[in-house]
Amino acid sequence: MATMSLRIPESIHGQLKMLAKKDGVSINQLVVTAVAEKLSALMTAEYLDERARRGSRERFEAVLKKVPAVDPDPWDRWKDAEPYEPGRLTK
Repeated sequence: MATMSLRIPESIHGQLKMLAKKDGVSINQLVVTAVAEKLSALMTAEYLDERARRGSRERFEAVLKKVPAVDPDPWDRWKDAEPYEPGRLTK
């Protein structure tokens, strides 16, 4: 495991100390978890951006055409939803 020295404002350190105590963890554990969550969010955004670049409107519409044009079952409907109308959601 790597060791890292950080310089942070006293106000942030005080908040970290309070939150760590409240959660029953060390400041180190709180910071490591926070950094891991931030990395996960950034990596997810990059992944989704890459997937979006590979996508195409034509392939998306081809998949949608395979979906049956029927109203959903009553228990699977949004309250006050309008009935299905072919072509209503396309250009």
